[in-house]
Amino acid sequence: MANDLDALEDWAGALLNKLEPAARSKLARTLAQKLRRSQQQRVKQQLNPDGSAYAARKPRDLKGKKGRIKRQAKMFQKLPKASYLKAKGDGQSITVGFTGRVARIARVHQYGMKDRAEADAPEVRYEQREVLGFAKADLDLIRNTLILSLSST
Repeated sequence: MANDLDALEDWAGALLNKLEPAARSKLARTLAQKLRRSQQQRVKQQLNPDGSAYAARKPRDLKGKKGRIKRQAKMFQKLPKASYLKAKGDGQSITVGFTGRVARIARVHQYGMKDRAEADAPEVRYEQREVLGFAKADLDLIRNTLILSLSST
């Protein structure tokens, strides 16, 4: 995947340098928003960038809460909302990432780290679930958006 990104950067770098700074910033913002949208859809579908499903949740013993908890609730229901998943683009870079406390939760799952579910709970190692990442479709989206943008100027 890193080779694909390097090849894309080499191919697009020279072309992007020929754009005016304002046009480059506008293109970066547009790309950031499109990438955020694709990441949101992938997280809602519970898929890793390679197309595999997220690792299943561990079963929990919720004493006294049997009637109040939705069965088989999906993970990360609120995570892909635009208030948590921010997209930013300027003339030099594009950034798509999480903010605040949600960023910590996403990082724990992204890398399969240890964390506590609650303050008093024991530490648990979470399964790796790639919340953010480039799928082949994302690279195609970037390439097609660049081509469309450069051909219209």
